[in-house]
Amino acid sequence: MIAFFVLIIVAISPAYGHKLISHNDTHTNFDSSLEIPNHKISWAIYENLGTNEAKFYSFDAKQGDSFYASIVIPKISGLEEYSPSLVFMNSVTIENDSTPSEVQSYKEKFLYEGKFPGNEFYEPFGQVTYWERQEIRTEIPADGKYFIIVMDEKNQKGKYSLAIGTIEDFSGEDIFTTLPKAWLDTKLFVNDYLSIGILFSMLIAIPSILISITIRKRKFSMRGISTIN
Repeated sequence: MIAFFVLIIVAISPAYGHKLISHNDTHTNFDSSLEIPNHKISWAIYENLGTNEAKFYSFDAKQGDSFYASIVIPKISGLEEYSPSLVFMNSVTIENDSTPSEVQSYKEKFLYEGKFPGNEFYEPFGQVTYWERQEIRTEIPADGKYFIIVMDEKNQKGKYSLAIGTIEDFSGEDIFTTLPKAWLDTKLFVNDYLSIGILFSMLIAIPSILISITIRKRKFSMRGISTIN
C-alpha cells in the first residue's frame, strides 16, 4: 500500500534523483567512516550533526574520475544560518609518513560563502524545500581512498543532507522497495509527522472501507435471496 502511495507521487512529479544510504550514526572518525559504494552514483545521506561533532564518509576512486558532493539544509525554522564545514581529503593525509606538501595537496576545506538563508530548491518526491550550501566539483588526482568530512566549527547543531555523485541509478523494483523507504525517511528527517500520520490513516481507512463495502454487498445479496424465497 505504501508502494502504491509512492507510485502516485512518482507519477505526478519528476523522478527522485538520489538513492538514500541508511546508517546507524556511528561514523564519527576515520576508522568508522560510512562507505560510499560507488562515488559516481547519485546518493543522499540524511544527518543530524551535534555541536563540535563530525561525520566521516569514505570511497575508493581512480585518477581522473570526476567527483561531486554537496550539502543542503532542510528549510526548517532555526536552520536559516546553519552551514557545517565540508572537507575533502585523500587517505595519504592521515598517514604518518606523509610530507607536509603531500598532506596539503590532498586536503581541501569548503566553506559556505553565500548569503543566508541561501538559495532554495524544492524536491518534489519528498515535498521538501532545502537551502543550498557548498559543493565540490573536482577531478580525482590519484588512485586511492578518499574521505569526506562534515563538521561543526561554529558551535551549532542541526540537520543536513549530503549528496554524492550525479548518475541516477534506479531499477523497476526500486519503486516498491527503495522509494517507499526513501519517502518515509525523508519525512522523518524533516520532522513531518503530519504527512506520516495522514499516510498511515489512509492505510487503515482504505482496507476498512473495502471491508465495509464487501459486507454491505453480502447483506444486500442475502436480502435478495430471502425476498426470492
